[in-house]
Amino acid sequence: MVDAVTNTPATCPECGAKRPDPSRVCPACGARPMRAGDKRAGDNEVRTEDLEPYIALRYIARLFKVLALLLVVMLLGEVVTGVITSGIAAFMTLLGEATRLLVLAGLLWAGGDITILLIDAGHDLRVARILLGRINATLHEREAQEKK
Repeated sequence: MVDAVTNTPATCPECGAKRPDPSRVCPACGARPMRAGDKRAGDNEVRTEDLEPYIALRYIARLFKVLALLLVVMLLGEVVTGVITSGIAAFMTLLGEATRLLVLAGLLWAGGDITILLIDAGHDLRVARILLGRINATLHEREAQEKK
């Protein structure tokens, strides 16, 4: 693999040595292979995929919360219908149904909140990985400057 702009062998982003084959581990410093689809010029840059990759999880969280709201609306409709048709006699039946539907709605709402928590945890993990990559690149740059 050669650099498309300068038509020269690629250089290692960690140690700056020439890499005749970037798809293999760097022989000078042991840095990871460089992939053709890698959208970063160096290890200290952030890819756009690292910023917001959890689109499907956000939709699932919204779906859980919408379903919880629909269950509450259905509960209200069931209570109104039961009171209109049977009056106070339907109270015990409606109490059991209301409890069951409220618990299910609460579980769905909690599932949406847990999904959002997973998204935040994933973002924190990605930030930690990016920061560690930047620290690693900085340390390698300092080491290379000290050797000169």
